[in-house]
Amino acid sequence: MAQFEGKTALVTGGTAGIGRAVVRRLVEEGAHVLVVGRRSEALDDAAAEFGDAVTTVQGDVTVEGDVSRVFDAVRNRGGLDIVFANAGGGEFAPLGTITWEHYANTFNANVGGVINTVQGALPFLAAGSSVILTGSSTDSKGKRAFSVYAATKAAIRSLGRSWAVELAEKGIRVNVVAPGPTGTPGLSGLAASPEQAEALLDGLALGVPMRRLGTPDEIANAVVWLASPQSGFVTGTVLRVDGGESQV
Repeated sequence: MAQFEGKTALVTGGTAGIGRAVVRRLVEEGAHVLVVGRRSEALDDAAAEFGDAVTTVQGDVTVEGDVSRVFDAVRNRGGLDIVFANAGGGEFAPLGTITWEHYANTFNANVGGVINTVQGALPFLAAGSSVILTGSSTDSKGKRAFSVYAATKAAIRSLGRSWAVELAEKGIRVNVVAPGPTGTPGLSGLAASPEQAEALLDGLALGVPMRRLGTPDEIANAVVWLASPQSGFVTGTVLRVDGGESQV
């Protein structure tokens, strides 16, 4: 039997990149997945791929009304066993060009959305549940023109540790998966043109000891492990899936 047979998972930012790969792996392992995303066409595509194994919910987890709709769908499922709080993003802004809007939008998306997701999920999580937050190797490394994004991921690292302490007595584990540079549409989308995207990805790969980018499937495998009973004595940790970028 698949290890998540009869389990329900919630994945935010689940229509592309790492989120989509995690949805695919959870479905393969038998879970029913509530897939949250902002774009209706991407949700339709997920529904076409996964069929009855998923429930799609259109929404932005930084918007109160949308958050309520997400957890109405969770309530209809009867509860949650796995939460992957993954929605977020960023853009380049060198020091001297950082605006209030850039700061507020980045923190709202990457920190506020995670807080909304985990707090909303709490009433539906029983002992044995697993919460995984998407961090980044940037949480501990200086990154040119990416300081605000990196600060949000340092905040995620801190939230994961604090929530692990708060929820341990309820039997709920909280961990952070911290990818390094990963070949996703979101990463390529930071560049202004295909040529600049190629140069960006090549440059990022050179900064990784393994001299390549990660793949969404490699990150998804780590998330599935953190969600599973195989990691039952793991909480409050940051699992770095970054080709050694932040370690050596």
